[in-house]
Amino acid sequence: MRSPQDFDAPQWKQRRHRRFDLEFPVALSFPSGGAVRELAGVSRNISIGGLLLRVNDPVPVRTRVSLTMAVQDPRLRHPIRLLGKGKVVRVEQMESGTGFVVAIECKRPITEVENHLPATG
Repeated sequence: MRSPQDFDAPQWKQRRHRRFDLEFPVALSFPSGGAVRELAGVSRNISIGGLLLRVNDPVPVRTRVSLTMAVQDPRLRHPIRLLGKGKVVRVEQMESGTGFVVAIECKRPITEVENHLPATG
């Protein structure tokens, strides 16, 4: 199993979209056992094509999810609510053993991020 630090390895640097190192609360919802499950997490980074977040419980790979994230920053005139739908493409247990890192690929780009916040690196 890879640790979260391994996501910074060179093979993960080949990205289609610029990443933003942002930590904001993220609410996930997804079908599970005939019901809709909700899970709270915190983003580690986001791009117009998806996000990486920390959660306490794993979400199965290939699960379709809906997500909501409220972006608040002093540089913004108003909070931005990002809504998205995507698919879980990777799940890794955190090195500490206290949670999971989940990579979600979004169906549609999250364009608001690029228009309002400075990119990292």
